[in-house]
Amino acid sequence: MNFVVGLGNPGIRYQLSRHNAGFLVLDQLALQHDISINQTIFDARIGKGKIAGGSVLLAKPQTFMNLSGAAVGKLADYFRTDLADLIVVHDDMDLPFQTIRLKSGGGHGGHKGLISIIDHLGGTDFTRVRFGIGRPARKSMVEGYVLEPFSEEEVKSVSQLIRQAAEAVTDIVSSGVQAAMEKHHRKDDANLIKEV
Repeated sequence: MNFVVGLGNPGIRYQLSRHNAGFLVLDQLALQHDISINQTIFDARIGKGKIAGGSVLLAKPQTFMNLSGAAVGKLADYFRTDLADLIVVHDDMDLPFQTIRLKSGGGHGGHKGLISIIDHLGGTDFTRVRFGIGRPARKSMVEGYVLEPFSEEEVKSVSQLIRQAAEAVTDIVSSGVQAAMEKHHRKDDANLIKEV
């Protein structure tokens, strides 16, 4: 069973913030694949269903971003899922806005949600779907930037990006991360070429 985690912060205040990209993508997956994320267990909202014929567990930790690993660790233990079956969808300041990148394994890049997950699971060998949000002009603005809603200009593209990230998760479940990378990274590169 694939275990798909979307990272974000609970509550109306943060609902459409940049830091909640993971939650937004999970909501899109739930909508597309008719999965109800309506159970609460181990400080997470979860739903079980099928994506591309495979069983999946969708989870939105409710512990706030920096403690995401507490919920993810308990869920992984309870449902006996391996690191290799974990897909984490998260915002990423190291990527420009309008970029979706897939990554298998690697570090945390300073992302506190990923740091927490790695600490609780004791490993990094899981798949990430990275939703680029870009960086603010000054380093001192980082915390406010990630907790703010997408800008008026960004909102025009957000729905399409959420759908693209959801499609990437679907492709990972159906075809594996390598095939999904080849498909989606090529798509991103083509879009960048068009923009230039």
